[in-house]
Amino acid sequence: IILAGRRINDQMGAFVANQLVKLMIKKEHKINNSHVLVLGITFKENCPDIRNSKVIDIINELKSFGCLVDVFDPWADKEDVKHEYGIDLLCNIDEIKDKSYKGVVLAVAHNQFKELDFPSLRTNGAVIYDVKGILKRELIDNRL
Repeated sequence: IILAGRRINDQMGAFVANQLVKLMIKKEHKINNSHVLVLGITFKENCPDIRNSKVIDIINELKSFGCLVDVFDPWADKEDVKHEYGIDLLCNIDEIKDKSYKGVVLAVAHNQFKELDFPSLRTNGAVIYDVKGILKRELIDNRL
């Protein structure tokens, strides 16, 4: 039973990425070279620890589809993320405000993310997938 649970847990990153891509296809978004925003990379909310984070699995799976992934996390250390995962982390909200995303994954439930203007992220029809289930249903396309 423990091994089965671990196997399911290990496949969740791919599952989330696949769900997002399916929703993007339904909205007729081109997948290859689509800009996708992942909100959060830390192990848990309101914590700077990136060790054992499963969010990297979502990111890698999205990249395997050809998505161009931005990762925004105000809690994580930019240099740690670059060293550990080779990702150029966005830490300032201004870095994502003027970008146009086709998909958004809320991966970590940081308090700051609850205050983001999600309707403005939808201006180009972006798909919003809430892994943590913290957003109102009318703001998202699906949740885990």
